[in-house]
Amino acid sequence: MAKFRRRTCFILSLFILFIFSLMMGLKMLRPNKAAFGDPFGLDLLPEIRQQTHLTKVFDSQKSDKISSETNIKNLKSEEITVKASVASEPHPEEPPPLNYYLHVFYYSWYGNPQFDGKYIHWNHPVLSHWDPQITKKYPKGKHNPPDDIGSRFYPELGSYSSRDPSVIETHMKQMYSASIGVLALSWYPPDLNDENGEPTDNLVPTILDKAHKYNLKVTFHIEPYKNRDDKTMYQNVKYIIDKYGNHPAFYRYKTKNGNALPMFYVYDSYITASQKWANLLTSSGSQSIRNSPYDALFIALLVDKKHRYRILRGGFDGIYTYFATNGFTYGSSYENWAKIKYFCDQFDLMFIPSVGPGYIDTSIRPWNSHNTRNRINGKYYETALSAALQAHPSIISITSFNEWHEGTQIESAVPKRTSNIVYLDYRPHKPSLYLELTRKWSEKYRKERAIYALGHQELSTQPVS
Repeated sequence: MAKFRRRTCFILSLFILFIFSLMMGLKMLRPNKAAFGDPFGLDLLPEIRQQTHLTKVFDSQKSDKISSETNIKNLKSEEITVKASVASEPHPEEPPPLNYYLHVFYYSWYGNPQFDGKYIHWNHPVLSHWDPQITKKYPKGKHNPPDDIGSRFYPELGSYSSRDPSVIETHMKQMYSASIGVLALSWYPPDLNDENGEPTDNLVPTILDKAHKYNLKVTFHIEPYKNRDDKTMYQNVKYIIDKYGNHPAFYRYKTKNGNALPMFYVYDSYITASQKWANLLTSSGSQSIRNSPYDALFIALLVDKKHRYRILRGGFDGIYTYFATNGFTYGSSYENWAKIKYFCDQFDLMFIPSVGPGYIDTSIRPWNSHNTRNRINGKYYETALSAALQAHPSIISITSFNEWHEGTQIESAVPKRTSNIVYLDYRPHKPSLYLELTRKWSEKYRKERAIYALGHQELSTQPVS
């Protein structure tokens, strides 16, 4: 009888383990048809929430409840941080050539007292839900660095300042080690900034210089700001090209007709009416930059399926998807990428899918745990990269290098815990896990793209009807 009980317990344990593994897999590969629910669905997006903008929308994962949220109350009162004296290096040997078709979104909005006189962004406030009844269930206030930061992960470099030249250099070295060729710099016009930050345009020269040291290129990810329209965007483009266009690290993309043009990602492009964009981006527009010294490639954010035709009417040159949450939007859902690529091919648009290592923003949106995407020790990231390669894209973008609030960073992170916080980390792997995975897939993408790009026309002058 005892032997029978032991056998039964053993079988039951195997069954429970199987169910747990199945649930984790489903969590990773959540399709776009999954119900988002009221707390954080598409209604969070500006257009659908009556144009109410959340800066760096989703500046904003039931995350890895594996360690973070379930154990916090039972911790001992000591603080533990595993931090290397210098940033860890993914590999000692020389990396393969940089892949200039692999871009990564980069944020320079962090600050600390040593370089900025105060903490910036690490002390991000806890954001309220639009339903006051839900807001009441969660804590309020700001995070309190350096031990309490607005992230579920903790940087190997600590609560750093984006103004620290050594931090910028370390970031460039990490990108170089990962064979990333281009960083897409989050950018606001001079004297403007996001809701929780400070102006950062004055950091661009240093970022360009440090990038050039490692043969990296810099493109610009233009953020939404008050009254952004065709006229102000014309001034933005003119400013950037006039001021930074001659720097050797300034990124230009060679089109099929031989032109080497700057590239601009335009975040939340769908907020602005397509006619406004057409004024800037079509040859007959009132503010047209076409066939001028300020001509460039403009890449629109695709959120909803219906936005595809607005993008066409607006005169954009391509589409990117930004969000690292599979299933959150039409554009960010892997199962739609082949269809989006087909659409882009029909109208000579570039398709730039965005891949990410995971998603968790519950440090600043504690009510948004259902949009968490578990990293599963790198499997989520590799699934996204595999899906992107299958679509034969013009470029692949990574969300992100260091958007710590949303937990999409590939920057090195370390284990840390305090008396009331347990941070997630990359164990059992090294702090450089995601840089190493990026390096592996960068080389794979470089080789595959060289094959399928032969004879493939990415841009043409075919008119859009």
